[in-house]
Amino acid sequence: MTIGDIVSLTRDAVAQIISLIAPILIVALIVGLIVAIFQAVTSIQEQTLTFLPKLLVILLLIALLAGTMFTSLGEFTIRLFQKIPDIAK
Repeated sequence: MTIGDIVSLTRDAVAQIISLIAPILIVALIVGLIVAIFQAVTSIQEQTLTFLPKLLVILLLIALLAGTMFTSLGEFTIRLFQKIPDIAK
């Protein structure tokens, strides 16, 4: 196994992580921004107000995207297992 192969595996792993996490982080950012604007407009400075909406939206998004996330992660894992004989050489 060459350094190029290791870099390729690492790049693929990082790309997989980013593709799985990005939708959740983007939606959490948008919800946080909306709640922050609401707090600024209404002068409510309660710190716990941002927690519950973000938590609910993240849980809902994970429930909706779980199938595609697990499928993508499963395909990546299968590709890794198929590369094991090449790694052992």
